[in-house]
Amino acid sequence: MFLLMLLFLCRLFPELGASSNEVDFAFDGFLGANLSMDGTATITPEGLLRLTNTTKLLKGHAFYPPKVRFKSPPDGGVLSFSSTFVFGIVSGNRDLSGHGIVLALTPTKDLGGATATQYMGILSTSNNGNSSNHIVGVEVDTIQNPELGDINANHVGIDINSLRSVASNPAGYFSDNDDGQFKNLSLLSGEPMQLWLDYDGEKMQLNVTLAPMGVAKPRIPLLSATIDLSAIIFAEMYVGFSSSSDPFQTSHYILGWSFRVNGQARALNLSKLPPLPKITIGKKSSKSWTPWLSSASAVIFLGAVAVIVLIMRRRIKFSELVEEWELQYGSQRFSFKDLYKATNGFGEEELLGAGGFGKVYRGVLPSSKLEIAVKRVSHDSRQGMKEFIAEIVSIGRLRHRNLVQLLGYCRRKGELLLVYDFMPNGSLDKRLFYQGGEAVLSWNQRFRIIKGVASGLLYLHEEWEQVVVHRDVKASNVLLDGDLNGRLGDFGLARLYDRGSSMKTTHLVGTTGYIAPELAKAGKANTVTDVFAFGVFLLEVACGRRPIEPSAPEEEVVLLDMVLASWTRGAIWDAGDPTLLGEYPAEEMELVLKLGLLCCDPLPAARPSMRRVMQMLERDVPLPEFSSNYLNSNMLALLHNEALHEQWASFPSASISVSLLSGGR
Repeated sequence: MFLLMLLFLCRLFPELGASSNEVDFAFDGFLGANLSMDGTATITPEGLLRLTNTTKLLKGHAFYPPKVRFKSPPDGGVLSFSSTFVFGIVSGNRDLSGHGIVLALTPTKDLGGATATQYMGILSTSNNGNSSNHIVGVEVDTIQNPELGDINANHVGIDINSLRSVASNPAGYFSDNDDGQFKNLSLLSGEPMQLWLDYDGEKMQLNVTLAPMGVAKPRIPLLSATIDLSAIIFAEMYVGFSSSSDPFQTSHYILGWSFRVNGQARALNLSKLPPLPKITIGKKSSKSWTPWLSSASAVIFLGAVAVIVLIMRRRIKFSELVEEWELQYGSQRFSFKDLYKATNGFGEEELLGAGGFGKVYRGVLPSSKLEIAVKRVSHDSRQGMKEFIAEIVSIGRLRHRNLVQLLGYCRRKGELLLVYDFMPNGSLDKRLFYQGGEAVLSWNQRFRIIKGVASGLLYLHEEWEQVVVHRDVKASNVLLDGDLNGRLGDFGLARLYDRGSSMKTTHLVGTTGYIAPELAKAGKANTVTDVFAFGVFLLEVACGRRPIEPSAPEEEVVLLDMVLASWTRGAIWDAGDPTLLGEYPAEEMELVLKLGLLCCDPLPAARPSMRRVMQMLERDVPLPEFSSNYLNSNMLALLHNEALHEQWASFPSASISVSLLSGGR
């Protein structure tokens, strides 16, 4: 009788009948499933495992609760294992999406220190790529991140301790019915798809296969890699899913999941899987109400009037300017009401900074508790606002660890609000020029910040899908995250261009001290004018002073003049920041100062590209021997004749380079 009961329980709950080495479970939908979940992960009433919702910039995890044994004693070899799951990614925009899903083997279920966005809630900027992570994952990703080596914005990858995949391929499958022809799949289609993961412990072969739900598992896998997992995973690991939301409103779903050690994962019963929600784009719910009054009660009438007045006042207070063409950017648009609440009514206690551009406030979004920075700038309803907002939304798609994430915007009459990630250590210029009790940035910290900003500019100029000209590179626009990494921010003046197209900007913008000579003359910004501003940035970080100091001695008013003078007398190190007390490698200080002069050359053709700048900072190529054109009398005469004389008036006692650096906003 006991044996019959045991056999019955084993058939009802197969995982009870397996040894610890043979975990075997299957979920055809997740109603009643015992999963360990955190963050935004939840099980819907229909039985879907929903990892993320449309709340921005959060993460969700769902794990099989007990640890799974992946190694067999005594030799500790990795056992074969297999898994399959059906997933769906539902976005409010067919072209824009949050990040994807990772099926992962992890040593812990506690991933609280992981980052959302491109790290998909599984890793972070501080530990991505560390061998101590002991993480194996398969990702389906819908955003291309060049810093992580993503091949496109619609791919599947195998991840080992890093979100930089060891193997990846565009999403699709090799059809058995069409002689192995490859068929593309769009992960953003809103249609369910099935993924199979198979690891052969003896051959150390990891295969990943993808197909639309209902299509039999293709014979040819999408990805196949030989990977020895023995040094990567522990004897016992957790297995589960991780995902994260993004500024773009996206939900990530798992419809069904099976997993087995020492055998083939059980096939899912596709007919029992809950359906995905249908995609609805650009629809807004509306509620109508019809006021009615009773002539029998003046009290009700007066009360209704009072309520209407209060509602109208509240609507006016939180009113926004929304035009029909903006509806397509719904996922990037914040409500003024949310930003008002987040910043405590834009209270003075939340003010981070102010200037000619407007004011910046710290805030905490009421729904997600995400810390943000909100920049309020004035604007008019001039022609071109549609194109400007389109560029703001496109810039929101930029992904790089050395760029401040632009999360979205809000528009009111006469006002534009730009929403960014909050950087806890503020702007670099405050750490350079107003320590206020803060420790002086060491040379190692400064050099890391310099290389970070250079990497971010290289991404903007050459590695993203379009060319992005920042147009306002300077220390005050470099923000410091919690680890004092430099992140280039403030994309309010940035412009996007298709590769190979002409850059037609003719309106002079920028900041005094950072404007290239040809920009002051013609007003045409391009990547080379960004390089000039970056050169000035190099000098101010190394020297610890602003590009122009009107109160300094005449020969030191312009930072570029001061560094040139030190260089010509063979003592370029004299220009270094005295607060560093000489505690820096002399060759690195010399490299940064000379590279700054090279980037600031008055001839645009003489300036290096940001790729070459990165190569020189990384010591992959040597700094070339050069003689600054500022020391060429014939060149100075030519520049003197062609430059705008009104630009020189501010500093009549300074040298020629003052006129070349003193362009206004």
